[in-house]
Amino acid sequence: MAAAAWPGAAAACASSPNSLLPSRSRPHAPSPASFMRRRLVPGVANPAVAALAAAAPPAVLQDGAATLFTTAGAYALVRTFDVLTERRLVEKSLSRKIVHVLSGILFMSSWPLFSNSTEARYFAAVVPFLNSLRLLTYGLCLYTDEALVKSVTREGKPEELLRGPLYYVLVLLFSVLVFWRESPIGIVSLSMMSGGDGFADIVGRRYGSVKLPFNQKKSWVGSISMFISGFLLSAIMLFYFSSLGYIHVSWEEAFGKLALVALAATLVESIPATDVVDDNISVPLATMLVALLLFGSNTQ
Repeated sequence: MAAAAWPGAAAACASSPNSLLPSRSRPHAPSPASFMRRRLVPGVANPAVAALAAAAPPAVLQDGAATLFTTAGAYALVRTFDVLTERRLVEKSLSRKIVHVLSGILFMSSWPLFSNSTEARYFAAVVPFLNSLRLLTYGLCLYTDEALVKSVTREGKPEELLRGPLYYVLVLLFSVLVFWRESPIGIVSLSMMSGGDGFADIVGRRYGSVKLPFNQKKSWVGSISMFISGFLLSAIMLFYFSSLGYIHVSWEEAFGKLALVALAATLVESIPATDVVDDNISVPLATMLVALLLFGSNTQ
């Protein structure tokens, strides 16, 4: 369904009016994932492959290995819950939302595995792109995969793959290409879409007996869960990327801005408009807009 997937660099940045700014004071240190750069040893694999590997830049080898690893992780995540759903070990609705939550988190967590080259984001984008092709293939019934359909759709219909699940991976693709790991906007948007919206559904379905007065499909406890989980996950992911040197965080300002972003996303998610606009579109777009207004777009 969605992409899944881990560390990075160190940098410093001077204080700025913005709470979050990409750090550009000095180049990133070599990635701890630099083991991925090791060249293939001639004689171990096909000689032609070994020759190509020897001639390839280290960054290309690292990014290629990171792409394969992340793609395999994304497939393994979805397949695991396919099996659990088939064996009735996990409820279909719970399986769908766990995949929803983990896909975005693990995909973002994998970004530091990629090199510091300008092409790294395009390698990372391969993961959601392949997942989008997979959803299109099964959603259009070109091939069938009942386990996949049952684990990531509400009603078990293949055409559902062309709505929420496809929108989800397209947002992942957009975020990695436009924002990448040096922008708090993409990080916060994916955190709210995956963690916030995901936990809102999980908690709301189980404990949401008291509905919102303007939307009987949503509950107070679900909306509160979205705000809290979205806020916390956004802060955790920002800490993750700032500790690796990709962004600078001025926490005394960041917490207030994150609270406003989480509130905006929660309000949008609670609006009774899911028949018109899917949450996987409305929540990240609203988050991107508010985050852009609060954090700014300059990268000083």
